[in-house]
Amino acid sequence: MKEKLREVAIELFERKGFKETSVQEIVEAIGATKGAFYYYYKSKEELLSDICLSYLDDLLRQQEHILEDAEASCTEKLREIVYMVICNIRTRKKSARIFFREMRHLADDHLAEIRAKRRVFRKRYEQLIQDGIAHGEFKPSLNAEMITFGLLGITNWSYYWFQPDGSVSEEELTDIYVDFILNGIRTSKGTGMDKETEGLPN
Repeated sequence: MKEKLREVAIELFERKGFKETSVQEIVEAIGATKGAFYYYYKSKEELLSDICLSYLDDLLRQQEHILEDAEASCTEKLREIVYMVICNIRTRKKSARIFFREMRHLADDHLAEIRAKRRVFRKRYEQLIQDGIAHGEFKPSLNAEMITFGLLGITNWSYYWFQPDGSVSEEELTDIYVDFILNGIRTSKGTGMDKETEGLPN
């Protein structure tokens, strides 16, 4: 029953929004009663928190599995994490959109655990960048923390527009992102600077 409540809430929250969805609508969708709802959840907010935590826990498990691969280079692990996040758009898109869009409705007591887990995901990513710098795979001049925020921004925003069944596949989008992250967009012919760009960092 708890899983059914969570599944229908994901559908309703994603389609209508958290505030616009009532507990009554949730229980009616699965033929349950409010009593059944409050047996598992103290409030609609607690249900939202459960959805967000479930989404985060799944990402953390997948990230940990990738990072534990002792045979993979930092570059390979970076690609695998980007690919994992992109693939989750197909499998967990609704949960992801709820996470990014509706989390603002949670009070501090619910947000504390979510923020802690987000920080773990980010810090693991940051450590991977630092390891890549230490191993000579990434430029020593990089600010690992800022690079991490940039990576998260690029991949997280994809939930709002990327269509896995569209003209670009998950593999192709991953390659586009990783190439952009590692190599940028400038060719060797574009290394010259005109007067307007002179003085800007390379």
